[in-house]
Amino acid sequence: MSSQETAPGPAQTPRRSKITPERAQEFYAAVLDMLRESGYEALTMEGVASRTRCGKSTLYRQWGSKPELVVAALHGTRQALLPHIDTGSLTGDLREAARAIGAGSGRDTPLMHALSHAALQSPELLCALREALILPGLATIDDMVRRGAQRGEIPADTPAAEFVSAQLLGAMRARPLLEGKYADEAYLTRFVNNAILPSLGLGASST
Repeated sequence: MSSQETAPGPAQTPRRSKITPERAQEFYAAVLDMLRESGYEALTMEGVASRTRCGKSTLYRQWGSKPELVVAALHGTRQALLPHIDTGSLTGDLREAARAIGAGSGRDTPLMHALSHAALQSPELLCALREALILPGLATIDDMVRRGAQRGEIPADTPAAEFVSAQLLGAMRARPLLEGKYADEAYLTRFVNNAILPSLGLGASST
């Protein structure tokens, strides 16, 4: 266990849960809010305790360390990038995905940026970030493309098909770095219309 943000004391004792699920969600929400506000390095167990009006020892007893608490918060909230979308066409699905991702970009992008560097140094944290935020979104978009191919909207061997999810999620993350703006609904809809649809052979068409 890392020396950073770990519980004091000579012996490790079994943890006993005295926290209700509702209270745990309050802790998780506070952790994610603080990550968005200040980043991973600035997050401390003391800060979480102060924000949630609990004793620091409660957090250490339940989760043991900052990384474990962050992992639990990611797994415990699982705020999916995308809802279930099935409009009946690949073009419609991708536009709806763009709107949904854009609507949540102000929530999800800061969290991804806050955790990216730390996650590369922690396999457990990286796994939690991917499972809680990234992989469900990738799978949803990949399913849209697969359904489109099954309906005959695009050839099954369309070269660009495998890159659609990476393009959409990449645009969400890249715009704040390049332009200082979140990739909102309007931006991602234009991106779908003018970059993704043409790459799939569906043509650029307006909403």
